[in-house]
Formats: sequence, C-alpha cells, structure tokens
Amino acid sequence: MRTDQKSASTPSRLTFFLALCLLSWNQIQADIRLPAVIGDNMVLQRGRKAPMWGWAQPGEKIAVTGDWQSLGWHTTADNDGKWMILIDPPRQTDGRYTMTFRGNNTIEIKNILVGEVWVCSGQSNMEWPVRSSVNAEKEIAAADYPTIRLFTVQHKVAEAPQSDCEGNWQSCSPETIGGFSAVGYFFGRELHRELDLPIGLIQTSWGGTPAEAWTSKEALQAKPECEPILQRYAEAVQRYPQAKKEYEQQLRDWEEAVDKAKAKGQNRPRRPHLPFGPEHPHAPAGLYNGMIAPLIPYAIRGAIWYQGESNAGRAYQYRTVFPTMIQDWRIKWRQGDFPFLFVQLANFRDVKPEPVDSDWAELREAQLMTLSLPNTGMAVIIDIGEAHDIHPKNKQDVGKRLALWALAKTHGKDVTYSGPLLKSTEIRADRVILHFDHVDGGLVADGGGPLKGFAIAAADRKFIWADAKIAGEAVVVSSEQISKPVAVRYAWADNPVCNLYNEDGLPASPFRTDDWPGITVGRK
Repeated sequence: MRTDQKSASTPSRLTFFLALCLLSWNQIQADIRLPAVIGDNMVLQRGRKAPMWGWAQPGEKIAVTGDWQSLGWHTTADNDGKWMILIDPPRQTDGRYTMTFRGNNTIEIKNILVGEVWVCSGQSNMEWPVRSSVNAEKEIAAADYPTIRLFTVQHKVAEAPQSDCEGNWQSCSPETIGGFSAVGYFFGRELHRELDLPIGLIQTSWGGTPAEAWTSKEALQAKPECEPILQRYAEAVQRYPQAKKEYEQQLRDWEEAVDKAKAKGQNRPRRPHLPFGPEHPHAPAGLYNGMIAPLIPYAIRGAIWYQGESNAGRAYQYRTVFPTMIQDWRIKWRQGDFPFLFVQLANFRDVKPEPVDSDWAELREAQLMTLSLPNTGMAVIIDIGEAHDIHPKNKQDVGKRLALWALAKTHGKDVTYSGPLLKSTEIRADRVILHFDHVDGGLVADGGGPLKGFAIAAADRKFIWADAKIAGEAVVVSSEQISKPVAVRYAWADNPVCNLYNEDGLPASPFRTDDWPGITVGRK
C-alpha cells in the first residue's frame, strides 16, 4: 500500500511542480521591466518631454503616474513587448519626485530630480577618475552634492545595438565620486554652481578607443572616407577565429608565466592583447552598440566629449569621422541639434626646437573644423597638458572651459566662453595680419613679453619662427628672412610653446593659414 501511495502521488506532485514553473514563467514574461538608465535617483531633463520605455508582455497595458500631477500616462506593449510613453516632467526643479509604473506588476522609482542631463563620453581622458586628478583628496572630500547625480555605463562591446546597459544612478558624495569621470564631474559641478539646478551626468567612456567605435555602422557606411575602416575590420573578422584561438593559447601561457614570476618574486609579464575583431573595443560601431544605443532616447540637454588621441595618426580622416559621429548621435536621439561640446587635444610629447609637421596638430585642426557644425563648442587646453603624460591631471580647468560654452551658448549667461579663434588673414607686402573672433577685451601675451609660437613661410613651404606683435584685435606676423610670406602657423606642434590669450584668460586655438597637405593625408 505504501508503495502504491507513493507512485500515485508522484504524478500529482510533478503536475503541481510543472504548473508552478509555468505560472512563474508566465509571471516573468508578463512583468514590466525598465532599462537601467530609468531608475532611482535619476535626473529628468527639465523643459523637455521625457521618454519612458521598457518591456512587457505583448499587449500588456502600461500605466505611468508621477506624484507631481493627478493624471498619468497610458500605453500598450507592442507585439514585441516593447512600450514607450512621453511624459511631462515636473516644472519645479527643487523637489524630489516618485514615479510608478504599473502593468501586471508595479515598479516605483524614487528620489527623482529635474534639471540638466549631459552625456560624458570619449576615451581615457574622459574616463580619467576624480581620484587621479589634481588635488584629488581635497576634491573628493568636498564632493557633497546630493543634487548632482552620476550614472556610469559599464564597458561593453556589441555587434548589434543593445537595448540596455549595466549601471545605476547615484547621488554625488565623497563615497561615490572617486571613480567617476573627473572632466564630467568638474563640468557638472560648474553648471550646478552657476545655475543652481540639479545635474545628471551619464559617463560612457573607454580608454584608448577611436571615434569610429562610438559611431553606428550605418553612419560609417554612408561615408566613403570611412570605407577603409570598415574594410580593415571585415578582414580582421575573417581572421578572427584563428587569431582568437592563438590569443587563448597566449593567455594560458601568460598565466603560467605570471605564476612563475610570482614564485620567483619577479615582475609579472605583460598580458597579451585581445586581437582586433568583434570583441575588441576598437571595432567600428562596437561601443556605439554597447554603450550609446542603450541610452537612447533618454532625454538629455547635450553631450561633452574628450577623445582624439587614438585617431591622431589618421587626422585627415577624422575630419569626416568626428562630425559623422556627432550627426549620427543627433539623428538617433531625435532631440534636434543638441549641444555637443568637445575638448581639443592638449599639448603632449617633447618640445621641438624648430617648426615641424605634427599629427597631433592636424588632429586639433580637424577638431577646430568641426565647429562648423551647428551648436558645437570646443574647449582649448593647449596650455595645461603634460609633455610626458598623455593624461594631464588638471581636469578642473578642462571641465570649467567646457562649462563656459554651456553657460554661454545653452543657458545665455554673459560669460567669455572661447579663446581667440582665427577669423581672417591679410598679406601686406612682407607681413601677415591675422584677425580673430573671441578677443573679449583684447589679445594678450600670457605672462608678458613677446608672443611665442608663430611660424611663417614663403612659397617654398619652409617654416621658420616669426616675430609676432599684437595690434588691437589683430596679430601682425613677419620675419626679416622672408620678404614675401604666404602662410602662418600658430602652435602647430605636438607640444607647442605658445602664449596668445584673450583678456579673460582663455588660450587661442592652434591654427594654420595654409592648406598644404599634412603628414596624415592618405592614412586610412
């Protein structure tokens, strides 16, 4: 009898277990889910409808309410289970708000602020953390800004655009700021102080990465100048299975070498590099797919960008790649020509005694040319780099100079936001007269003394150092050795010695008046 009872009960228990699993699976399938960027402590962009989106069971009814108004918003998940609602954020920026999402389950988002939201992206100089910047200990201790909110997108390379990322919003505090982008934080802090508004900062950056990795595949495919990038990648993909197999063996060998070095008290050998291919952070569109696409269409005010070092060897190509990336983001976000502010490369490497060609100078020129796009701004930092460190520690001035552009051009504040930018050129006999925009009170030679960093050339294209003098809002350049000058360059070097500023203390951008082919022409 006991045996019969046991065997009789087995199907019943199995049926119950399967039913429970099915119920649980259906519940999982039915639950609404939000992307990581929509969560506790988030900042909603003020004055702009905010997309709220997520996933649910196909056909599931979704209701969204906010405690700042009596009426809510409603939608229905589509056949793929996707849904989106455009909400009106609170008009008041001094409150903390709660939102509730209801479907077959309920999600409550708390401690929401309304203010200014900026994406902070680029390579290592954007990723560089507060804890490694100048006066880090003091800066971290003072970082008690509960209405500055931080979101860091975790590194991810993807072959197709992703719908979500890893990350969460945190309040800015001494406990949370140390690992966050220093440029992003100092930019946001300046805005917070000047505007007295909550600030949301979304950091999505990865050291050593080129601009094409942050650009969608279709945008790159639309530009003939980017074809060599895609072709090089396609060839790498073909070789990748074998390269990956060799890499895995190298990795095993390296791990054994590390153990041996450790046992002998020796320095560990260098880890082998991941081969270029689908998993590599340099893959075209790989970081756009994994680290930008998941943020779209979160409502933002704009973006700040610090990158270019990894494209310097292909500076002429960057003239296309960089503006293509900016336009790509703007198209994908569907928020118009939002402000896009970027950092021109700092001075770096050894100082050269005579005028020479420079790929970094050509990259800076490509960045300068990008100002032709609407609603862009450029922070010049040719004066705060470090000759032997590609990561200058003074990130405070970088953030502040970016913030000046935002304060002036986005928020209408009466502040000087740019150093002198070349406007026009005149050649008069044996001298060249340079006229500038953004003189703001006048041109000055920083530190007093003569102007430095100007070179002049005749038709033979051989540059020599020039005499340069300020004449009102212009600079007159000449040399006793050249009677018929045709071109002038300023700060045209990896690490130029230069000192042209405006009265408000902002440096002039490097420039040249000629268009002679540079050393990166033809590099793909």
